[in-house]
Amino acid sequence: MTYLLSACGGGGNNTNISAPEEEQFCYSVDKFADIEVLRYKVPGFEELSLNQKKLVYFLSQAALEGRDILFDQNNKYNLTIRKTLEGIYESYPNKDSEEFKAMETYLKRVWFSNGIHHHYATDKFRPEFTEKFFQEAIMQTNDSLLPLQAYGNDKKKLIEAITPVIFDTTLYAKRVNQAEGADLITSSANNYYENVTEKEVDAFYDAMRDTTDATPISYGLNSKLTKENGKLIEKTWKVGGMYTAAIEKILFWLEKAKDVAENDKQKAVIEKLIEFYHTGDLKTFDEYSILWVKDQDSRIDFVNGFIETYGDPLGLKASWESIVNFKNIEATRRTETISQNAQWFEDHSPVAQEFKKPQVKGVSAKVITTAILAGDCYPATPIGINLPNSNWIRQLHGSKSVTIENITDAYDKAARGNGFKEEFAWSQEEIDRMNQYGFITDNIHTDLHECLGHGSGQLLPGVSQDALRAYGATIEEARADLFGLYYEADDKLVELGLLPNKEAYKAEYYSYMMNGLMTQLMRIEPGNDIEEAHMRNRQLIARWILEKGAPEKVVELKKRDGKTFVVINDYEKMRNLVGQLLAEIQRIKSEGDFEGAKNLVETYGVKVDEALHKEVKERYAKLKLAPYKGFVNPVYEPVVNAAGEITDIKVRYDEGYIEQMLRYGKENSHLPVLN
Repeated sequence: MTYLLSACGGGGNNTNISAPEEEQFCYSVDKFADIEVLRYKVPGFEELSLNQKKLVYFLSQAALEGRDILFDQNNKYNLTIRKTLEGIYESYPNKDSEEFKAMETYLKRVWFSNGIHHHYATDKFRPEFTEKFFQEAIMQTNDSLLPLQAYGNDKKKLIEAITPVIFDTTLYAKRVNQAEGADLITSSANNYYENVTEKEVDAFYDAMRDTTDATPISYGLNSKLTKENGKLIEKTWKVGGMYTAAIEKILFWLEKAKDVAENDKQKAVIEKLIEFYHTGDLKTFDEYSILWVKDQDSRIDFVNGFIETYGDPLGLKASWESIVNFKNIEATRRTETISQNAQWFEDHSPVAQEFKKPQVKGVSAKVITTAILAGDCYPATPIGINLPNSNWIRQLHGSKSVTIENITDAYDKAARGNGFKEEFAWSQEEIDRMNQYGFITDNIHTDLHECLGHGSGQLLPGVSQDALRAYGATIEEARADLFGLYYEADDKLVELGLLPNKEAYKAEYYSYMMNGLMTQLMRIEPGNDIEEAHMRNRQLIARWILEKGAPEKVVELKKRDGKTFVVINDYEKMRNLVGQLLAEIQRIKSEGDFEGAKNLVETYGVKVDEALHKEVKERYAKLKLAPYKGFVNPVYEPVVNAAGEITDIKVRYDEGYIEQMLRYGKENSHLPVLN
């Protein structure tokens, strides 16, 4: 996946926004801690047919029903804490007190991160309210608003259970621990494992794998591994298994969606997903993934299930997510051009011949308009997706790649005039270039990253897709980013009409290096290493290029008026370095070279320059910008006739952040608080 302010604020009250009212649309919804919440438009929804609107609505409802799954996956106490905080929020009498306001901010952060750990850094939040306030607030809250059933209907037992989880900084300190030398399982606070060690997990799944199988199963993808009575047990996420209460609700809406499918291929996709949710069989999941890839005709599309493995330090267990979307037909011409030339890009890649695909199959790409975000795609969302993740399916059947342009458009419009470029860019030349070409070059980089980058190259026979273990996600994201950077500077993109001229790519090169070397540091707390895979990837690339290009001063960090800036002196030589690093990272991926991956990531991607970090944080703070952004969803409302039949679906954009989160908490919460 690929991940990335406005003058207006508050909840907003714009509904059914049309193009002439563009300037009236309020992108900013809320701002707290290090986060700004935006809203996005769904242009073109009103042009869909009634059946297509119904399909979007039913799939969107299915998406929202899985919300509690992700909360529970992120930590076993998340649902208890969220529901307790919501109960206090709704009933506490003095909402003007400082302690209540601090608790409100904490609750907003829990909603945003789907739990008590930062959505990006994965560190546990530190509450700004006291234990005394929290405990007294619970005692004052009506029992019906608290999750007491799991705690013997005893408020004191509830307090005893969750107070240390929130306030003890050493307990469940990090959701995903990637620190070298640690037991990555016992030191991570997620709920994918319980009472097991990293060695036990490795042994359990190594015993299952057949390294000679050309179609390997992604063992462990949809289960929790725990030890009971001394025996390792998988608790599968399926109907009748773990998370069944939420999965049954998802299936209710998928059954409705199946009945309004656009065509037989799409219907088969939904039916196979329904089958997978019933059985939990990962062979069925692969069959579903293949059918999903082969459905190239439908305009409406969706992801729903256990997909990405970033939340597991070993890259085995998948978080629940969903996104519902439809094709932006005009903008998709861009990605279709890229996918139609996929073999040319593969053939001309700077990687060694044995690591290239001799025949690129099934590469499809489109630009989409997202209609709903859910699970691990909400509120923070990727701007591009390439699936499925299984390497053998990619190689034999291809993949789907999307760029989510109504999300990138919202980011772009909300950020206009915020002063960021003026503060961090070296000169007006870079600012002008980014203003002129930045939106299209960002989207092109996402297109290349998702459509071709993730789908390029091949593993050598016998190499497991899990061979790089904790470093696999960083290496994979770096590989896709480098592929995009390398080709963005190629004359072929101008020839294909994807970029306007040979200068445009420099906007992406500069913004990428500025981010990788400097500005992404605003997201790191002082004294911390970089843990998140995408951030590690970007620093790895930028620091490697800075170091390897130093003899010729290809890229420099220069001081002016006491401030540090990135200066690119030779864009062509920088592209050559991009190609060299791409070749090495593809070798590491193809050979399953764990030590090579570890050396690159630990050398370039993890450690932070403390002085530069301090400077960036101070400069960024003066801009009063939030380093992290996410979204509220639109609200879809069926219009029904006297017979109860749906005659239309209306979309509105007036729901605020708190209102949406509280509504989801009431309407889409079906799991026990302890699982």
